[in-house]
Parts: sequence; structure tokens; C-alpha cells
Amino acid sequence: MLIQTRTVTVEKGNADKVVERFSKEGPLDGREGLIDITVMVNKRSKENEEVVIVVRWESEEAWKNWEKSPEHIQGHRNSKGQQPPEYVISTNVSMYEVKAVRKGKFVQTT
Repeated sequence: MLIQTRTVTVEKGNADKVVERFSKEGPLDGREGLIDITVMVNKRSKENEEVVIVVRWESEEAWKNWEKSPEHIQGHRNSKGQQPPEYVISTNVSMYEVKAVRKGKFVQTT
């Protein structure tokens, strides 16, 4: 499994705008190998707000196929030269290879 995180730091009062943007359906949805997308807001942010988007992929190959897809490439072309909104302070993207997953003892399955 491969996990990509995108941490977006914004001026206070603007987290909902980022949450809305990353909660909408888009070309990534339905992509083969995509497990899920989770959008979170850090409850301990003090001066600014922090939104973390977690994208889980079945494999690195699935992620690479997305990166090479016409939809992904066109998305970058469409946003080329555009500045992020003024309320965005910084964005950091990280990639993680999952080495182990432990489930809780009381996880209910449906």
C-alpha cells in the first residue's frame, strides 16, 4: 500500500474552503487502485489551520498509473501558472510505503 499526504496550512477561518475542495468528486474517484481519500482538520492548530488530505493506494504502481494518466496531466496543464489562493500559507506533500497495519481488537465488520 502507498499513502500520499498533502498538508495544507491556511490562515485561520479558511480550513472549510480546503475541505470543500478536496471533498468533491473528481477525476481521481473511481480510479483503479484508489482505496480512499480522507480529509482531516487538525484540532490542535493554534495560529493557523491545518488540513491534511490522505490518499491511500493499493500499490505504488496504481499511483504511478494515475500520475501518467491523461486526466492528471491535463489537470496540471489547466492550473499551470495559477497562484494558490491568498489564504494558503504552505502545502507539503509526502509519500509513505506502508510496512505494517494492525487492526484494533474491537473493530466491527459488517
